[in-house]
Amino acid sequence: MLVIVRSAPDTTEGKRGVRIAVKAGADIIFLQNGVYFAQKDILGEFSGTAYVLDDDTRLRGLKDSDLNDKNRCIGYDSLVDLITGSNKVIGMF
Repeated sequence: MLVIVRSAPDTTEGKRGVRIAVKAGADIIFLQNGVYFAQKDILGEFSGTAYVLDDDTRLRGLKDSDLNDKNRCIGYDSLVDLITGSNKVIGMF
């Protein structure tokens, strides 16, 4: 299962999306302002795979050194592949 989060860490929606992913044991895709969740020490107890849209991190001025090492940066083609290849997609929070 995939959870798509596009809202920032300081929003109710963003926090809800991450909480759902943690409880369901799902992977997360961070888009738009959701990429701020990919920064070091923000996700906490999340143990799944976190995918981060590379273009959105660059547009928001985030550098590789700002991001958690466990994140996987992806492009739009990989984003489409992940969404279409997943058995269930929940989002956009």
